[in-house]
Amino acid sequence: MKFDYFFLFLTFVLFSGCSNNSNNPEFIKKVTGRYLYNSDEVIQVYFEENEMFLKWRGANKIKPLKVDDTTFFVKEMNEKIWFLNNPANQKEYMVFVPKEENTQIVYNFMKLKEGEKVPSEYLENKEFDKALVGYLVIKKKDSLDSSIDEKYLNSLGYKTLREKNFELATAIFMINVALYPKSSNVYDSLGEAYMKSGDTVKAIENYKMSLTFDSGNLRAKNQLKKLEKNE
Repeated sequence: MKFDYFFLFLTFVLFSGCSNNSNNPEFIKKVTGRYLYNSDEVIQVYFEENEMFLKWRGANKIKPLKVDDTTFFVKEMNEKIWFLNNPANQKEYMVFVPKEENTQIVYNFMKLKEGEKVPSEYLENKEFDKALVGYLVIKKKDSLDSSIDEKYLNSLGYKTLREKNFELATAIFMINVALYPKSSNVYDSLGEAYMKSGDTVKAIENYKMSLTFDSGNLRAKNQLKKLEKNE
């Protein structure tokens, strides 16, 4: 008889553990999607066999620990998360669970509409006009946002240029020009991208623009002399 009770108890524990990891279809449908982590970064929430996974910062299969039916712990963030509707705008959000009771919930991570992208994703898809619009919107909201930092975009452009992706590198430098039209350096970088892609005319044009904003730019002067000599 004792063995029977132990067996029933063990079955109950195993069943409870399995049911705790399962998510109901309504919840899955509600929370599946992409959430805006910051102005140019997304967290994707998806499910496999009713279990939740996240894609974030290059990791494609982050598995949150299910605490209860509505709460999950994400080790990579060291945060518990909820999925809530924001009463202020009736939109869905992923939020961090407040660490203290009676602390106000901060609705940070809004769920994106289907097909909606952040600027860097438009860049990757070669939708350069949409990427530019997105970055300009970010600048209008917060001119100090790290995703539109001049040095960051310049470094990204040169990384792409070293990979010989001239089209993308040129697009990144052009976006930097649009964001910082009075910076000598952005024109210098765009000039180099055109030069390496073989467009001498536009390279000369941008090196001259660079000198307009910084007449002491020796690098631009030297490159300009070489290009004009070889015309």
